[in-house]
Amino acid sequence: MINKTVPNVTQALKGVKNNMTLLLGGFGLCGIPEKAIAELVRLEVMNLTCISNNAGIDDFGLGLLLQQKQIRKMIASYVGENAEFERQMLSGELEVELIPQGTLAERSRAAQAGFPGFYTPAGYGTEVAEGKEVREFNGKMHVLEKAFEADFGFIKAWKGDEAGNLIFKGTARNFNPNMCGAAKITVVEVEELVSAGSLDPNQIHVPGIFIQRIFKGTGYEKRIEQRTVRSKT
Repeated sequence: MINKTVPNVTQALKGVKNNMTLLLGGFGLCGIPEKAIAELVRLEVMNLTCISNNAGIDDFGLGLLLQQKQIRKMIASYVGENAEFERQMLSGELEVELIPQGTLAERSRAAQAGFPGFYTPAGYGTEVAEGKEVREFNGKMHVLEKAFEADFGFIKAWKGDEAGNLIFKGTARNFNPNMCGAAKITVVEVEELVSAGSLDPNQIHVPGIFIQRIFKGTGYEKRIEQRTVRSKT
């Protein structure tokens, strides 16, 4: 049987170096690769280009890398919860590329499928389309977007098996599945790791063919980005 497991996060991130481009799954703080991010901080790799839906918050998620000035360029859709991100962007310390959320998902999926690019109407007539090829399809203008080219992809799944087959839970399915296989090496951390053949094939969201390394993480914080509670009255 195929076995893609590695014993820990240190082995999972073997080969990560300065100046690399990284894909990181998650939506807000949901489904982010917490252990991989913590290891990136420990490794002190620098000049990273990070592609993720958002940049975490000041003291969690990708905010931890921003604190250490490890990110050179951030490619994201939403960055409004991170004061340090704002400071670095406005001061010119951090290069930022903002793209529509659907385009981010599709650029990941195109890389996963092996397509070099695709046309989308999203962003036409805005700064997003500047410098990009534009074509008309069925009377509507579309912008050419290229697939991401990443060295590593870091994914968080709820459950996986030794062969790399994955099951996600809830909102963690927003970007994680599309990023699997979209980089040269895809690393997955899971809350529950089971033997190959244990998962119901009908419940698998991403097949193991897209995964190179998988490990079991422990002690996930699972923070809530914006907690809203009902008043006692």
